[in-house]
Amino acid sequence: MAVHGRAVRTRATTLSAVTTPDADYAAYIAGLPRVLAGAASIFRDADGRILLVEPNYRKGWALPGGTVESETGEGPRQGARRETAEEIGLDVAPGRLLAVDWVRGAGRPPIVAYVYDGGVLTAEQLAAVRLQEEELLSWRLVDPADLDAYLLGTLCGRVRAALEALTSGGGPVELEDGEPVA
Repeated sequence: MAVHGRAVRTRATTLSAVTTPDADYAAYIAGLPRVLAGAASIFRDADGRILLVEPNYRKGWALPGGTVESETGEGPRQGARRETAEEIGLDVAPGRLLAVDWVRGAGRPPIVAYVYDGGVLTAEQLAAVRLQEEELLSWRLVDPADLDAYLLGTLCGRVRAALEALTSGGGPVELEDGEPVA
């Protein structure tokens, strides 16, 4: 239908356009670059030490967390909670967002890494930690001053920036490759 020389969609054509995907647009979306998403939580004990896990599939230590399963509709916050429950056996709702880090890929897609405040764990919670043996070798509590000896690459900068946001009450902090964006 045309009104004053312009095409006007009827309700029938509008519903059809919404429920039938445009093949060209779907192909365009399928061809866009991919970005991975990861999410982790910073857990502390009463003395301020940070809970780190030792993966069996790469060097260095990490925060409890992992890949966000976006294909199931999971968001970063839900991913951090699920991964924490899987990796260390604690089902703890993440607190506030502390940092978001854009990590450029070297031979892989870039990663957007979210870091949440996991809170201070009680002695009972720490005693209940159970490792996911398929992925992790061990866990330990590490003083923030000693993080450089455990966290490799951009992860160390990301955790330090998240801790700064946590202690200052600021944040979340935006990072690129573990460094704050000006």
